[in-house]
Amino acid sequence: MDSTSSCRSRNRFYAVVLLAIFLLAGHAFAQVSAVKPEKPQVEVAIAAWGATAIPTAVALDGGYFAKHGLNVNISVIAASTSVQAVISGRVDIYQGGATAIAGNLGGADIIYVGASVDKSSLMLLGQKGLTSFEQFRGKTISTTSPGAFGEIVVRMTARKYGMELGKDVKLIYHRTPGEALSTFLVGNADGLVIGPPHSDLARQKGAATVVVDYYKEGVKIIGPGTAVMREFAQKNPNTIKAYFMGHLDGLKRALDDEEYAKKLDGKYSKLTDAALLSENYRQGSRVWNKDMTVDPAAIRVVLEDSPDGKGKGADSRRFYDNTIIQAVNRDYASKLFPGDVK
Repeated sequence: MDSTSSCRSRNRFYAVVLLAIFLLAGHAFAQVSAVKPEKPQVEVAIAAWGATAIPTAVALDGGYFAKHGLNVNISVIAASTSVQAVISGRVDIYQGGATAIAGNLGGADIIYVGASVDKSSLMLLGQKGLTSFEQFRGKTISTTSPGAFGEIVVRMTARKYGMELGKDVKLIYHRTPGEALSTFLVGNADGLVIGPPHSDLARQKGAATVVVDYYKEGVKIIGPGTAVMREFAQKNPNTIKAYFMGHLDGLKRALDDEEYAKKLDGKYSKLTDAALLSENYRQGSRVWNKDMTVDPAAIRVVLEDSPDGKGKGADSRRFYDNTIIQAVNRDYASKLFPGDVK
């Protein structure tokens, strides 16, 4: 074969390869485009920006929700208020923790349809000199909303040590993590149960010691999970799929591009300290889920320690539905994260 014929053969080969790549890319794009959100404008509530919400920030600012046909508006609203807003229909999605379970126990058909985090990043911090949970007997701990995961994990720990909330340890509730931190920093509480970045801020001030690191304890929680009314999920499955796909794109970008993720974390959490942003990213990245299937164990933790006792004996299956996220995992997440998601 002369050099001219050889060159033509190579060119034909490359043309075939490029065509195959183009067709595969077109097929992938068609799969994304095939998900047509029933409700393209989505209202989302979160309790606070922080380490667990970094992929959400990336999905929002990076245009990944828009890529899947969604115009997402995210508002920071106290946990209990967020759940009431979902129940009333003013908010479509609550990206948060245990208060959705409290809403369900109260009679509303609110459920989790995915879990972007199911491992606790909370810490129980104590003022200087407080190094064990037993030392909190007769003392106060600052936390966020009633029924949120701060209360759940402290109740769980108190039971472990033969103590009771309200009787042996008092919780001081706040609307936001920032308010809970402020109460602790001015010395009006002996302890603080909080997640990053507020746990990092407290430690940076030199005013706190770590009494319990719930991540190291292996505590399973849904925080944040994606909570919606069951009727909303039934009427808008493609909207939720598009939301999950946008979130997963944001998660991948956050994992692949740390500097961009930290930049957006600073924008939304209002942090400017580079060391705090790096620590926030480190703590967040260890708990972000690529497979956002809801784990029943994360539900049972809450049911066992629900404040009013209504959760004891409740069937955890009533609080979640993995149908939509399993379809997203199969068709989308498994391609974004091959080997990690099936």
